[in-house]
Amino acid sequence: MRVALITGGARGIGRAIAENLGADQKVAFTYNTTDPGPLCHERPEFFAIHADLSKPDQAQKVIEQTIAHFGQLDVLVNNAGAITMNAPDATDFDAINDTFQVNVTAPMALLAAALPYLKSGSTVINISSTNAVLPAMGASAYSASKAALNTWTRAMAKELGSKGIRVNGVAPGATELTENPRPAELIAKFVEMTALGRVAQPQDIAKAVRFLASNDASFITGEILNVNGGYRL
Repeated sequence: MRVALITGGARGIGRAIAENLGADQKVAFTYNTTDPGPLCHERPEFFAIHADLSKPDQAQKVIEQTIAHFGQLDVLVNNAGAITMNAPDATDFDAINDTFQVNVTAPMALLAAALPYLKSGSTVINISSTNAVLPAMGASAYSASKAALNTWTRAMAKELGSKGIRVNGVAPGATELTENPRPAELIAKFVEMTALGRVAQPQDIAKAVRFLASNDASFITGEILNVNGGYRL
């Protein structure tokens, strides 16, 4: 049985991914401020790891704990994310640096730490955002960090292809999160700009991750799969 590690897996999209992959894989997930108790109660076989991925030393610890618990790692899903709202004259560079640390540097560090354990057939899936291509007003640092993540995803696919390791990304559009619901008027605007006439549910993103992690996607690497319902077509 394969082992999947999902960062930021205690809520939202990350939790949906963990639950989906957990149907037929062993699952480790990281959490920071979210209580992992509800998920662990439902799925006691899951392995929860506390980690603040804004800290550079956390990635190695996460991989070591996963290997110590399960003995292997086959699927790495870099889902944990940080968002900073910033104006063009922003001066809160600590917050901006944290955004890039969580969204870009942490996935780099996690992959570097995981590489000794990833065998041919393993896969890495990075959760990006539609905002990497369609920047969000007031969140330029977040948008730029996701664009950087996309470029790194393609670069790693090129670097690791000879090892039989696939690296892809999933870019959600607006996604409804019960833990942090958006105002109804904002949801209405997203729906109006989306071809399928609704926002995503976390399960929509999880299904795309499952596909990319599966053998059905065995000849797909270096791709960023948009899962946004046709947002702003």
